[in-house]
Amino acid sequence: MLINVAETVVADALRGMAAAHPELTVDVENRVIVRRDAPFAGKVGLVSGGGSGHEPLHGGFVGRGMLAAACPGEVFTSPVPDQMVRAAAAVDSGAGVLFVVKNYTGDVLNFDMAVELAEDEGVQIAKVLVDDDVAVTDSLYTAGRRGTGATLFVEKIAGAAAEEGAPLERVEAIARRVNASSRSFGVALSACTTPAKGGPTFDLPPGELELGVGIHGEPGRERRAMMTSREIADFAVDAVLEDLEPTSPVLLLVNGMGATPLLELYGFNAEVHRVLAERRVPVARTLVGNYVTSLDMAGCSVTLCQADEELLRLWDAPVNTPALRWGC
Repeated sequence: MLINVAETVVADALRGMAAAHPELTVDVENRVIVRRDAPFAGKVGLVSGGGSGHEPLHGGFVGRGMLAAACPGEVFTSPVPDQMVRAAAAVDSGAGVLFVVKNYTGDVLNFDMAVELAEDEGVQIAKVLVDDDVAVTDSLYTAGRRGTGATLFVEKIAGAAAEEGAPLERVEAIARRVNASSRSFGVALSACTTPAKGGPTFDLPPGELELGVGIHGEPGRERRAMMTSREIADFAVDAVLEDLEPTSPVLLLVNGMGATPLLELYGFNAEVHRVLAERRVPVARTLVGNYVTSLDMAGCSVTLCQADEELLRLWDAPVNTPALRWGC
């Protein structure tokens, strides 16, 4: 592994991020990443966060048209409430702050506590929970569905609304609509390796894959012998469509889990488009790449978001972050 020691891997990464992105203020000690030009008078600030190891989520999405701040926890571990309160204070302009929270027990509990603490300090807070994973209802980390790829859609679209000056209630409503319109399904071809353990976090024998895996390596629906890209696309897309049943064009995220090269992801994207065409689901926009990852896991996930004209307009709005950038 390309690290010094496991104990400093997050701090080392944050120092490197600060060196690469002077447009961000990176507080290494307190683990908060903030737009250097925040706060903005009259604009809602979006704050998200979660365990490290899912990069570029969330720190890579801090910037114009997306997040105002992000709170990285230790690897696969929720950030603590103090981080979230600092982030909220740093980006609050008086228009309020929206917390975007993936549905994992630690994240939910700590963000809930942060809401109370921030409100005690006079910051108006709203919160949206992302729970888009159709693979399982409950898991080792959650009560209810896990939050995965739709987090990117929520942060981008709600971030665009905030950039336009929409009030907190409107930004929150848009974020909730995006989450309600999104579903995801993930597949692991190999296990991931955490810095602390130095080895695979779960046992996935050679020649097998995990259908419905979570972004921490949580078990999915079933294990099978290795499948082709075509077969995986059929299974994953059908799992999403069984739940979503879109009636309008969709946003499509074909996401890598961290160790899958773009050559394979683009090939998989072709198969996903084939399945969607066969199912008569029009695709309005497609994003392909490693965005919501699981360290060095090989695999992929498919996220669909049913999008109306407003959501498409907000998706297309300019964004300028380390990991997502267009229209600027």
